[in-house]
Amino acid sequence: MTNLKDTLANITRAIVDKPEEIVIVEKEDGEHVTLELSVASSDMGKVIGKRGKIARAIRQLMKTAANNCGKKVTVNIKDEIQDAE
Repeated sequence: MTNLKDTLANITRAIVDKPEEIVIVEKEDGEHVTLELSVASSDMGKVIGKRGKIARAIRQLMKTAANNCGKKVTVNIKDEIQDAE
């Protein structure tokens, strides 16, 4: 069975310049998985791409991986995590 969080991390690591700043939060509700992806603000453009093409491609790959596991997935892309002050 495919680990969706690891799959998203591997895809994202291949795209960004600062892979150490990737944060993925996984929320599972039965057959539906929500993945919240946060990257460094300098890498946001690389993850989203022109007119959202890269983001759409990432979401499509993740939907295919989830379908192979018998699950549904939603990928939300956020700007960097807000630090608690």
